[in-house]
Amino acid sequence: MKVAVMGAGSIGGYFGGMLARGGHDVTLIARGEHLDAIRRNGLIMQTRLGEFTVPCSATDRPTDVGPVDLALLTTKTYHNAVAIPQMAPMVGPETAILCLQNGVDSYLPLVDALPYAVVLPAAAYIEAGRSGPGVVTQAGDIVRIVAGSTRGSKPSHQAKAEAVCAAFRDAAVDAEASNDIAVTLWTKFLFISTMAGVTSLAREYLRELLPRPEWHKIVVGCMSEIERAGRASGVDLAPTIVADTLDYMESAKGAMSASMHADLLAGRPMELEALNGAVVRAGEAAGVPTPINDVIYAALKPYAPGTA
Repeated sequence: MKVAVMGAGSIGGYFGGMLARGGHDVTLIARGEHLDAIRRNGLIMQTRLGEFTVPCSATDRPTDVGPVDLALLTTKTYHNAVAIPQMAPMVGPETAILCLQNGVDSYLPLVDALPYAVVLPAAAYIEAGRSGPGVVTQAGDIVRIVAGSTRGSKPSHQAKAEAVCAAFRDAAVDAEASNDIAVTLWTKFLFISTMAGVTSLAREYLRELLPRPEWHKIVVGCMSEIERAGRASGVDLAPTIVADTLDYMESAKGAMSASMHADLLAGRPMELEALNGAVVRAGEAAGVPTPINDVIYAALKPYAPGTA
């Protein structure tokens, strides 16, 4: 399979590198020192499976790649206005685009800009990072992708999702094709948006907030708003989703942090629009009040472009 990865940083680098290690023809779209290091040394991967170097193509010119069978979009969502048009030369009518970005509506710009492609929203579960130019790290026991076709799409799109997931499994990545990807996206979204939004608003970590009754109430309220917005949007979420997510937060709080919180403290741009901004938009569209997320969104919006 011919594969391109738009945004070959931590997550894109890991999944692209695993596909290349599995024998696929992978081109990583990268830039700067990261690009130079991959071209010089290959992609160095430090993973739970061990450390290995993957030889793969890398470029900062998507026009040189040509149409591919599978394109991964793994940039931060605030780069979509630039990244998605750059993907066009790599996308043909048989191309599947796997959107591995945060949020429940991040894939929609792909559908609008590249309507002839097979757009597959997906959720990635992984702890990954970059320890230097050309070096991708992965920690923890969970590495998983869940992908599926959008509502109302052709049956062939779900078949494409099955084929893509099979390719990942062959490359030692746990992957599942879901028949209801909206449930998957919203379930992860409820957790990520709450953790990111509340910790960023408070400028503190979840482990510091949950023991305090006033912040515990805010965390539960934020999740409950997202649950109501999801159900009003036609998503069949689990009846115990808020309780289950809270149990997970309380059991693992010492090990959890949100990238949006880290970005805020570092003065970097934040994915506010894809997270709590998306809650506000979904609530407005469905007629569901989201006052806690409204406050999170309003308070953080001035910092969303970054201050560094």
